[in-house]
Amino acid sequence: MSNSPENFDWDKFESQGFGAGYSKAEKAEMEKMYDDTLTTVQEQEVVTGTVVGITDRDVILNIGFKSDGLVPVSEFRDLPDLKPGDQVEVFIEDQEDPNGQLILSRKKAKIVSAWAKIYDALENDNVLDGVVKRRTKGGLIMDIHGVEAFLPGSQIDVKPIRDFDVFVGKKMEVKVVKINAAFDNVVVSHKVLIEKDLEQQRAAILNNLEKGQVLEGVIKNMTNFGVFIDLGGVDGLLHITDISWGRINHPEEVLQLDQKVNVVVLDFDEDKKRISLGMKQLTPHPWDALPAEIEVGSRVQGKIVNVADYGAFLELMPGVEGLIHVSEMSWSQHLRNPQDFIKQGDEVEAVVLTLDREERKMSLGIKQLTEDPWTKEDVLTKYAVGTKHTGVVRNLTNFGLFLELEEGVDGLVHVSDLSWTKKIKHPSEFVKVGENLDVVVLELDVPNRRLALGHKQLEENPWDTFESVFNIGSVHRATVLEKSDRGATLELPYGIEGFSFPKGLQKEDGSQVEAGESLDFRVTEFSKEDRKIILSHTATHSEVESARAARATKKTTATGGGEKKEAKAPKVQKEADRSTLGDLDALSALKEQMLENEKEAGVKKLEAAAAKKAKDADNNDESAEEENNA
Repeated sequence: MSNSPENFDWDKFESQGFGAGYSKAEKAEMEKMYDDTLTTVQEQEVVTGTVVGITDRDVILNIGFKSDGLVPVSEFRDLPDLKPGDQVEVFIEDQEDPNGQLILSRKKAKIVSAWAKIYDALENDNVLDGVVKRRTKGGLIMDIHGVEAFLPGSQIDVKPIRDFDVFVGKKMEVKVVKINAAFDNVVVSHKVLIEKDLEQQRAAILNNLEKGQVLEGVIKNMTNFGVFIDLGGVDGLLHITDISWGRINHPEEVLQLDQKVNVVVLDFDEDKKRISLGMKQLTPHPWDALPAEIEVGSRVQGKIVNVADYGAFLELMPGVEGLIHVSEMSWSQHLRNPQDFIKQGDEVEAVVLTLDREERKMSLGIKQLTEDPWTKEDVLTKYAVGTKHTGVVRNLTNFGLFLELEEGVDGLVHVSDLSWTKKIKHPSEFVKVGENLDVVVLELDVPNRRLALGHKQLEENPWDTFESVFNIGSVHRATVLEKSDRGATLELPYGIEGFSFPKGLQKEDGSQVEAGESLDFRVTEFSKEDRKIILSHTATHSEVESARAARATKKTTATGGGEKKEAKAPKVQKEADRSTLGDLDALSALKEQMLENEKEAGVKKLEAAAAKKAKDADNNDESAEEENNA
């Protein structure tokens, strides 16, 4: 055959060169056959190559290009069993480097492929596998096919995660929720996968949920008002009052996070998907176990678990409490703050006042442990009219003050019974709350538990003596305390007050007496019953006023006190009256002398009383000081 090697014309081939003996058509056909054996490749794309050789440093790959490519062995550490003939994806970095070598990269191929899968997962809602590399602020960093993605802490699970470190190194399925192409940031979520599974569980639980159903759950979150329990996709609230029959201040006293508990469904709102749970309802009510011997009048012991403005609650046993009202803490009639009697945590003994086992209510009292002071046998003699006592001022009113003589025994001191001499408008002008006050019993009413007391009655009524000292016409030094349009209030000796009308405030030079001045005043009117003394400064220097005061004095002398007006004498007796005028003058002088003697005696009596009062006050101060020192 002409085409056999034996018949090949070597001289012609050597003289014409390689390919010179082909026609254009033959050359075109041969070029086409050669091009069909090669693959057209583009830089910056991922292709599949076949391993044709492995050296100590490189893996030789054939991608169908005119030359093979080299990839460092280090990029195949995840494929320890790699052998010739295996196919792998590589990234074409450069078709030909300065040495004419095809540059490939498996690492970049993996990244490009990973990003393609990530974008595809975001678009088609696919699930990707990843490995948690490390913990970071606010979440975890995951490796998804060589690309780092951020898994926020809130997207790890449906329940709050307190320790992120337990997830490091673990595989996890996630979904892509956000891609920031500008910064190559990927945000993924594992929670959405769990929620999808829980949605079915939640629907099944809600469809079968009913009141009274007992479920098992895990404590998911804890607050001061209760705990949230995960029932397997549905959360329920276990209120703090439904945890235990006894009082607790915080759920952490009896429960812990992640603890498995059995609860009963108390209520369920289908619209709002709210579930109210209870735990104490799984155990019998403590009231059902209350001993039968506890009845009205029984003495009980317990611990104070709560103190309110109106009273305190005594816990006899967990879940069984009784109210001690503040009025049942003391026989005292003055309601005070329960904190004055009792503190939370105190161990207290009390008496059962009322008991309702059906309503599970009980009222207790502490004061009943002691005898009522108003029922004691000696109350009639101890507080008999005229007996003297010392008490503590507990309350002030416009009309008087309440004095506590002993716990449970109070008496009223009217404002008019505080002082003989001072006109007291309000008790606060005389005494303060908490101070001691000496009194005498004026009236005792045991059935109604009432005592009328007086302070001024401890002293003799000085107005009996004042009548002889401040008789009409007598002159006394007085100080003007205050002045008004109606007149002036005067301070007289011995702590007594008098009054002067405006016409009695004119001085000898025509000016007016002002507040704070001390001047002589003449008594123009005296009333022991009304405890009233009217005086005039004008009467001490004006002849008209002096004469008027003198007439008033004579009139009082003639009528024996001035309460009755002198009767007019008939005309037929006028001559006889003149003949006895000297006798009347002598009688008047004698009367004036008697009044003067009475005045001197009254002054001495008042001075002695004042000295005794001052001495008693000093003795009381010394006794108080000795008591404080002791």
